[in-house]
Amino acid sequence: MEKKLFKMKKIKYIFLSLLTLSMIACDNDVVEDFRELNDEGVVLPELTAGSADFSNYVSVGASFTAGFTDNALFIATQENSFPNLLATQFAKIGGGDFSQPLMNDNTGGLLFNGNQMPDGSFGPRLFFNGSGLAVLPGIPTTEATTNLGGTFNNVGVPGAKSFHMPLEGYGALNPYFGRMASSQTASMLGDALTQNPTFFTLSEVGGNDVLTYATGGGAGVDQTGNTNPLTYSNNDITDPNVFAQAFSGMVTALTQNGAKGVVTTVPDITSLSYFTRVPYNSLDPNDPDNGPALVAQIPALNQIYGALNQVFAVADPSRIITFSTTEANGVVIVDEDLPDLSGVIAGALGPDPAFAMFITQFGLPAAAAPQVAAFLGGVYGQARQTTDSDLLVLPSSTIIGDVNEDVESALTGFLGPQVAAQFSVEGITLPLEDKWVLTPQEQNAIATATSAYNATIFAVTDANPNVAVADLRAVLEQASVSGYPYDDFNMTTDLVFGGLVSLDGVHLTSRGYGLMATEFLVAIDAAFGSNFIASGTTPAANDLPTNFSPLLQ
Repeated sequence: MEKKLFKMKKIKYIFLSLLTLSMIACDNDVVEDFRELNDEGVVLPELTAGSADFSNYVSVGASFTAGFTDNALFIATQENSFPNLLATQFAKIGGGDFSQPLMNDNTGGLLFNGNQMPDGSFGPRLFFNGSGLAVLPGIPTTEATTNLGGTFNNVGVPGAKSFHMPLEGYGALNPYFGRMASSQTASMLGDALTQNPTFFTLSEVGGNDVLTYATGGGAGVDQTGNTNPLTYSNNDITDPNVFAQAFSGMVTALTQNGAKGVVTTVPDITSLSYFTRVPYNSLDPNDPDNGPALVAQIPALNQIYGALNQVFAVADPSRIITFSTTEANGVVIVDEDLPDLSGVIAGALGPDPAFAMFITQFGLPAAAAPQVAAFLGGVYGQARQTTDSDLLVLPSSTIIGDVNEDVESALTGFLGPQVAAQFSVEGITLPLEDKWVLTPQEQNAIATATSAYNATIFAVTDANPNVAVADLRAVLEQASVSGYPYDDFNMTTDLVFGGLVSLDGVHLTSRGYGLMATEFLVAIDAAFGSNFIASGTTPAANDLPTNFSPLLQ
């Protein structure tokens, strides 16, 4: 049987003294019931640990475990990491101290030998400036080359993939682990095991094994069938057998001395606003800000694409590109899974007298028709418009409709400055690169790998009575569809205002990590006979923020 979170309808517990853990099938509605009862002065049962020993809790995982929020790691969110929130509850029933490799500031980001590391997961955090997302204007003070020494209860390392966690010397590859590793040859798993934990969490293992491919718009390689991770690039999908070996090995190692623990499932990327925030039909003529400029360009756009559509109509009608002056339009992209029609386009248009006459309206000589046809073939050989089956990644919103100055400069000598600019508009006349969009084929590769990882997680934990499962995949899926209850809040994955997912569109807010900690406690109660939920021993949503002020540095 799969170890999933038990669910039940919201009810009021009148005869509370008759409750036992075996009667409680908890979700967060029930958590709120106990809060309400406690507010009404009802005496809740005394907290019990069941068969679990929380005296030495160690967490192992990636960015969620570390407390990564708003595209950065910083003190305030580390203090609200779900392992730290769990440790606070465990301390009420015999849990010991819980140490974390805290950053030096609330700016976020790392320095390397005094120099700020590149943006991405090493830069200052994001904040909401009232109208959009912005990078905090500050300079990090956390030096990546400074090793903190010792070991930490929270072995959460942003960017870690499944096969990285048992890898000795991983600190040389990941500065977040490098600053906390016990030695140059240490592994994340090894540093956890040396502490001889009595209880552990092993969280979001497998997330980064598909996430970097996904956030890169599928620009990596699906390595399914390749069991040598030394040959992988950072943006590749991990082979399910490689994942299975790493995950099962870690569970075996962590439970070998009788420790109990909880693991999580791997969420589907379509539950994250990073992949759902930007609509596929972003080119909307009814947009009050950008619509009028788009409408003014549409006649010329349809003329330009009209020549290409003559070829597409014969070769592949699904690739015909047209723009409407009344309806929202799909973005023009490069789809690397499409047959390359560059030669077909050049061969059809180059000798065509009508095409030669067509290009003269742009100030180009008719004799340039073969060269222009070859140019169009090279640019649009694998082009199409997006459909509702495509997912544009969050950063694409920052470039769609902008002139790509590098392309414009390269084309100016060939087409002249005016025409070069016209053919350099991202997503309109210049197809978006593969890295900005996940096509259905790429989404299928991600979904297949994710499903295989989760099958392994359930198989391994079903065979081990010392391990429970918190179904993070189900939580995020429900939150993305209808919202997920947490105390007085209905948490959704909407960017900025949903409360669950932070400004980077992938990682959780502090309140989101509070919900995650509560889901762990639900799983612990169900598997090991504790009563965190029934006793009201859970992180309160109102104590946890969803965003941080830019003044916090």
